[in-house]
Amino acid sequence: ELSTKDLATLSQRIINSSESGNFPVISNHPLLTSLKTMYADYDEVYTKQIYSGKGVSVANADGKRDDAFRILKNFLNGYRKMTTLSNYQFAEDLYQIFRLYGIDMDRESYSKQTAQMKKLIEDLEKPENIQKLNALSLITAFNDMKSKHEAFELIFAEQAGANANLRMMKSATAIRRDLEKTLKSFLN
Repeated sequence: ELSTKDLATLSQRIINSSESGNFPVISNHPLLTSLKTMYADYDEVYTKQIYSGKGVSVANADGKRDDAFRILKNFLNGYRKMTTLSNYQFAEDLYQIFRLYGIDMDRESYSKQTAQMKKLIEDLEKPENIQKLNALSLITAFNDMKSKHEAFELIFAEQAGANANLRMMKSATAIRRDLEKTLKSFLN
């Protein structure tokens, strides 16, 4: 049995030889036309990627999002423990929001973390929490975390779409049998 690539090579060589003009009997033969059609379908899919190849970009975006989350969370955790500072209660209030959605969400799966991060951001965007972030001079850090989360969501959605498109394409195995039958018929 021929490998996937060997079948493609054999089919291509037979088509090229048949079209060379050395064999006028098979010029414009219906089996040759059928073979060319089947090969074109096979050629389109036999080297397709299994995955989109965007995994590294998604992982990098997630790492940046995780870092921004941890920086803000750790700052709030430290600040809330310094009861001698004037706004320590604001830090405590904001840290409790982080705890509500999971202080270790950066270790969760992409989808779970994305859902939790979205809710965390919505909660932190409430006017009373924005005031607390401003009082602690953390609005820039919050906006950084938010923008990195949004960047992750875009790349993750691109990956999901690209993987879905690849799954929609027929596989080489599905087309292989038809190409083999057509090739055998042509050779016979």
